[in-house]
Amino acid sequence: MAVQPSQSAKAQLAEEGWCVIPDVLTPAAAKDALDHLWALHESNVRDGAYRVVPGLDPNEQNVRVYNLIQGDPLFRQLIQNETALEAVRAVLGEKFIISNFTANIARPGSGSMALHSDQSLVAPEPWLQPWSVNIIWCLTDAYFENGATMFIPGSHAWKSHAEVPPDAGKQLRAFEAKAGSIVVMEGRVWHTSGANITKDQDRALLFGYYSAAFLRPQTNWALTLPPEIWPELSPQMLTWLGLEALGNRAFSRGFILPPQPTETQ
Repeated sequence: MAVQPSQSAKAQLAEEGWCVIPDVLTPAAAKDALDHLWALHESNVRDGAYRVVPGLDPNEQNVRVYNLIQGDPLFRQLIQNETALEAVRAVLGEKFIISNFTANIARPGSGSMALHSDQSLVAPEPWLQPWSVNIIWCLTDAYFENGATMFIPGSHAWKSHAEVPPDAGKQLRAFEAKAGSIVVMEGRVWHTSGANITKDQDRALLFGYYSAAFLRPQTNWALTLPPEIWPELSPQMLTWLGLEALGNRAFSRGFILPPQPTETQ
């Protein structure tokens, strides 16, 4: 049974731009997902896929896994998890697409990336309303010392780059959550990855990124999803990935007919 976001969580999400929903996965399910993630990472390394992005990741201890939907049916299930989708709908309504689904594992010694908001990466300013949301799956406990995502409270109200203060980094605080939780982060919240200053604790997070249907997704699913898995995808999933024939017409509100003339006109 799906864990439903509480009314208090939804209220916090609307007011502050974020919330934590605990116990979406059991500890055993979170550990299983973590095992799947490492297995997929090892497969990617064997295939020569990159694991660190120059200019984005500060050092080699930041491990990225990019092909979650392509690489494992488990992650295709998680991106469609009803608890996550209910949180997405609370921000975006019914009309949204899956823009990206990636993972970041902060190993001991990993550094922090640059401060940013996800919506600023996909839409020009001004950012007057939320057009994207990140569902962050905690496969391990996430806390300040092991590199939990750092965010600036209230920053979802900033409408342009000019409103980001020079000392914004001093306002950062950590999203702290137990393994099995999800953190819902509205796309306008400014944040960065934390530095893992522990000696032996990994921090593993999945980032399911959803956006308004009219925005181009960060991943071109038509090019990256192997044709052999397309038959496994439901019609709804094909729509969320932009793989059905109608494109964004599938999300339209329909045409409004003009008034028709009457005999007396």
